[in-house]
Amino acid sequence: KLRLLQQLSESDPAGAKRMLEELTTSLDSAIQELREFAHGVYPPLLMDRGLGEALSAAAARASLPTRVDTDGIDRYPEDIEAAVYFCCLEALQNAGKYAGDGATATVQMREDEGGLMFAVIDDGRGFDVKARPGGAGFINMNDRLGAIGGDLRVESTPGAGTKVSGIIPLPG
Repeated sequence: KLRLLQQLSESDPAGAKRMLEELTTSLDSAIQELREFAHGVYPPLLMDRGLGEALSAAAARASLPTRVDTDGIDRYPEDIEAAVYFCCLEALQNAGKYAGDGATATVQMREDEGGLMFAVIDDGRGFDVKARPGGAGFINMNDRLGAIGGDLRVESTPGAGTKVSGIIPLPG
């Protein structure tokens, strides 16, 4: 369709415009389907071994040197483990893209006062949270946590790194 669109753009601009609108709709639909599929994929290591091992494996693949501290973390319902895991992955990916050369990251997790808390902290370049609206990654993290009653917080200061943290209430 893209090749046809390219050919039509010169000979039939109105037809090309209609086809471009159709392609845009099709692409938006395909992206949404892919997001829904990816959202439902549950990593086998997370399922078998839990957050500690799954996050340690993710840290080993991260583009920044990353330390993981999940001592004392137990197993939790799948929706909670998935939300924490994917939020940590997103935060690690953001750190890898934006923290800068020489930065390192830490993933921390602990259970406290009926809630599961996590944080991904980098010592990179940071940014002004108020001046820079959250992108798709932050929206996705907020949505994941919000769906299970959790909250996300982003703290950052230019030149002093970034901390993405969340808390999820645990069932009684």
